[in-house]
Amino acid sequence: MTPQARFRRIGWVAMLTVCTLLYGLLHLQVWSVSSEVKRAERRIVALEQSKLLLETEFLTRSSQAQLAAWNRVDFGYSAPRADQFIASERQLAAFGADGEQGREDAMRLASFSADQEVAPFPRLVSPITGEPLDEDLVRPAAARDDEAPTVLAAVTGATARAPLNAPAGNRGTVRVMLGGN
Repeated sequence: MTPQARFRRIGWVAMLTVCTLLYGLLHLQVWSVSSEVKRAERRIVALEQSKLLLETEFLTRSSQAQLAAWNRVDFGYSAPRADQFIASERQLAAFGADGEQGREDAMRLASFSADQEVAPFPRLVSPITGEPLDEDLVRPAAARDDEAPTVLAAVTGATARAPLNAPAGNRGTVRVMLGGN
């Protein structure tokens, strides 16, 4: 081997080593730029989330201001004050008294004793017509002692009548009259 070929061979090896080192440095530079880009993307996403949070906060506060304005102008609502709360049952009962505030007997309690006379039950009224119901519908016909109670239902024209408080039993008979009395 000639010295010239030897120098050429050492030159090629040196050139290859320099190129490999430069390629490695370039590769490291690309990796660092890539990590900076990823870091910047993460920061952008975090800033977008923060921006969305602030927009939501702004819209919430602005809608609260709008609601407060509507409340002042249209509805007139206000937060409850301490003097608006009641302290006892007697104070609550005083609200139901018609101008009788401060009287002890304004609050009435429900009670009943055996020696008191029972007031008659008010007549039942039809929820549809508003007229009182027939006594025959409210009280069933009297039954004989040896028979079970009899329930009568009458159909006249387009109406049907049956007792409301008919007793339920196995032996009772039900009579339905069609068309007349």
